[in-house]
Amino acid sequence: MFHIINWVKRKVEKHLFSGHLEAKCQAVKSLFPKNATVERVATGFEFTEGPIWFAEEKYLLFSDIPANKIFKLTPSSDVTVFRKTSHNSNGLTRDKQGRLIACEHGTRRATRTEKDGSITVLADKFQGNKLNSPNDIVVKSDGSIYFTDPPYGIKPEQQEQPIQGVSRLSPDGKEIIVVADDFDKPNGLAFSPDEKKLYIDDSERRHIRVFDVQADGKLANSRIFYKMNGKKPGLPDGMKVDVQGHLYCTGAGGVWVFDPEGNHLGTIVTPEVPANCAWGDDDLQSLYITAGTSVYKIRVNVPGIKVP
Repeated sequence: MFHIINWVKRKVEKHLFSGHLEAKCQAVKSLFPKNATVERVATGFEFTEGPIWFAEEKYLLFSDIPANKIFKLTPSSDVTVFRKTSHNSNGLTRDKQGRLIACEHGTRRATRTEKDGSITVLADKFQGNKLNSPNDIVVKSDGSIYFTDPPYGIKPEQQEQPIQGVSRLSPDGKEIIVVADDFDKPNGLAFSPDEKKLYIDDSERRHIRVFDVQADGKLANSRIFYKMNGKKPGLPDGMKVDVQGHLYCTGAGGVWVFDPEGNHLGTIVTPEVPANCAWGDDDLQSLYITAGTSVYKIRVNVPGIKVP
């Protein structure tokens, strides 16, 4: 395995690989340009995760968890180190002011990077006990923050929380509540375009659930959206939604594409097992996919939802 401890900058040539679109119905083909290809835009990492697009500066940030770094990738495939010590960051997003929000396995917390570069701890404990290892995170338009808290980043004897849950941090940052407590391994999560629904997958149970988001931010009416059983390597992980409500969820064999009703339309087959994805480029019509040692992208016809 190639280590990149001393790697400062690298430009990776663009290559086409064996990734392709595997359609289960004709509807999925309308979501992609004709002859859409899976393109590798960066490689040489240990395990990539948590991509997030910064529209103003036109770059993608993503985590390399075991390398303990956050990297920056430009559309021309220039790669630089954004943060040398990321505390094994995983999921990344942005708040309504455009500040970077990160889940950190190493410190078992969720943090915000201020405009001056300083770090603010958003959450590291619940009811006096350390969190497990915050994994993925999303911000609602009212400023509230939802994150999953499985035990992937800790040893069994280190766990202080009695559950592997999903939590909500209030818009003012003063209150944390558990909004779902019956997951085995909660992982990726994403809002529907109108924010009336929240999708959360369970990697252990290999399914996606969907909840109704109530006026007070709590979740209700849990139901199975889709059971993602597959014979290929990979589990339900990070996911994103486009402006029409299609859900893109990383899983066995690639990125699974669903319509809002929960029909599996097809799969973007990737050369490596994918872990997460994010919309990017000026038109938000590129889906960037973190998978194994690399970052890939594929063009789409329907734009993704913009993250501030």
